[in-house]
This record gives sequence, structure tokens and C-alpha cells, in this order.
Amino acid sequence: MEIKKIVLRRMEMTLKAPFQTSFGTERKREFIVVEVYGGNNNVGYGECVVTSKPLYNEETVKTSWHIMEDFLIPILYSKEKIQHPDEVSQLFKPIRRNNMSKSALEGAIWDLYAKENNMSLAAALGGTKKQIHVGVSIGIQESLDDLLRVVEEFINEGYKRIKIKIKPGKDVEMIKGVRQRFPDVPIMVDANSAYTIQDIDVFKALDELNLMMIEQPLAHDDIVDHAKLQSQIKTPVCLDESIHSLEDARKAVELGSCKIINMKIGRVGGLTEAKKIHDYCMSKGIPLWCGGMLESGIGRAHNIAITTLPNFVLPGDTSSSSRYWYEDIVVPEVKAKNGIIDVPTVPGIGYEPDESLMDKYTLEKKEFER
Repeated sequence: MEIKKIVLRRMEMTLKAPFQTSFGTERKREFIVVEVYGGNNNVGYGECVVTSKPLYNEETVKTSWHIMEDFLIPILYSKEKIQHPDEVSQLFKPIRRNNMSKSALEGAIWDLYAKENNMSLAAALGGTKKQIHVGVSIGIQESLDDLLRVVEEFINEGYKRIKIKIKPGKDVEMIKGVRQRFPDVPIMVDANSAYTIQDIDVFKALDELNLMMIEQPLAHDDIVDHAKLQSQIKTPVCLDESIHSLEDARKAVELGSCKIINMKIGRVGGLTEAKKIHDYCMSKGIPLWCGGMLESGIGRAHNIAITTLPNFVLPGDTSSSSRYWYEDIVVPEVKAKNGIIDVPTVPGIGYEPDESLMDKYTLEKKEFER
């Protein structure tokens, strides 16, 4: 592949409803879209799933733009041609962390590669599924009645599992109320690192509620205390923020820190690293599912593609575009029917960015000619 031009767009979209987690509430989503221009008028698209504040991880929209403009794009342009997207992660290796920035550029190159080879992104990654099962993520609600109403709404829409955000004070009693109302619905909880090992009684109480998993209950960079916790409860611990690489996954599995891993492409630095983690976890019997970062349709398309790999055996967070957005920036919008999304078969990510909507939500745009 020859890269002729790269375009960065800083974008902002308003969520249909505020989305609250243990570390804050989002009402608008600021992010970056990457466009990589190759031969034969092909364009690859990637999404940098950062936020405006360094709350989920250390990256922000401003820092990611800086890292891409001043370091990663020059590295790409230092190489005349790229034969395969797997080369990109090696090229970026000297740059520490900044995984979401790396992932955005690498993802656009994967899309371009798939288009230039006339195959879907899912096929290019080695995926085989024709459909994927998806769940939905529900932010922290003000009351149990509010939570029950939202859960019922998504159960009626057919989602395959319900993920509920929790934090201290909004955990056991809220989830107990949901479980009493919906005794057979697959439910998991996500703490986003809001607790410590001293809160073991909270997790022992949650352990009695027949949950699919408890996601990232302890510190964002921990695997030691998670191993202690997992040894004391039967509910699987799922790691999210703690896993940034294949090495992190290996150490967590060997320590017994988790029984499930949530894969986020941006968090691990791109599709190539995601595939490596997938293969390792499959060899160790550790099931995967694909998490979400309130992506636009471009990021969702990449999530759909990676979920077609065989060890993604649990429903992910890639719900319909209409779950979060009044209008998405791709056509067709991503749609889940009864908790199932059909995997696109056309070349690339399978969704076409709508230029008018892209321009509508673009705050800043910069082109980088080779």
C-alpha cells in the first residue's frame, strides 16, 4: 500500500442522553476520525476513541492529535510502502503507550488494505462469523425505578445481555432489584475501577446474584488484587482497563486475575495486537467480548469486524447507532435486530461515511500530504 494523504478530523457529537459511569458523566462525545488515502481512490477510515479528559486512560483529544501529527504520521511517511497492516504496530513500537492514537491510524490502514484487496475488514482479519450477538451498556441511573425502566426497554429490544455500570452506593441494592425483577436475564456489572480489595463484602454480595461477570472492579492498572478477589468469589472477574497488550493479558491469566477479558481495540493499540491477544486467550480458554467507547459508526464497524473472530463468544457492547446518537456519520447506520448485527460483506469496514454529516460534526480538520 502507498499512503498518499492522511486527514485528521476533530469531531463532536451530542449523546441522546447523558451517560454516567463511576468516573463521570458524558453529554457530548469529542473524538478524532482518521482518513488514509491510498491508490484507486480508496480511503481507509479509523476512529480515535479518546475523550476530552484523561479519565478512562491518559490520552485526550488534544494529546492524541499531537502524537499523531508530530510522531506517528511522520513515522508512517518515513516508509515508502506498507505491505501489510501488521507492520504498523512494529513501526509505532518506539513510541510508548498512546495506544488509542496508534490504533486510529492502524485501523484506517487496515480498512484501506481490505478495500485495496477487495475483501471485508472481517475477512481480512480472519473472521468467519456472518452475524454477531450484542448486548447493551447502561450508565448509572438515579434510582432503581429508573434503572428497571431502562433495563426493561432494552430487554424488549432483544439485546443478548445487559451491562450495568455501578459505583459505591449504587451497587448491591440496585443490582439486587434488577435481578429480582428479571431473574433469568443475562446481567453483568462494570465498576470502572471504583473499588478496592477492602470492598470484598460488596463483591461477595454481588456474587450471590448470578451475574455473568464483574468488570474491572479494582484499580485501572492492577492485576495483583484482582487475583486475590477472583480467588474469593465464584463470579468471573473481567479485566478491561488493566489490559493494554498481549503481555498484560498473559500476566493476568497466569496470575489468575480474571476469567474473562473485555477487548477494546483502542485500549490495546490496534487490530494487530487485538488479534494476538485473541489467539493467546483462545489457547488458554479465556473468553473474550468486545467493549465499547461510545463510538461513532466508524469505530463500531471496526468492533463488528474484530468480533467475527472465533473466541469472541460473549455478547459485546456494539449496540445500534440509535442507542446513543440522533444521527450517525455512516450509512447505513449500525443496526442491531433482536441483539444481532449482520456482518458487512462489502470491501472494508462495510459502512460509508456520510460526507455532509462528517462536515456537520467536524470542529477541526487538517490534511497531511506525503
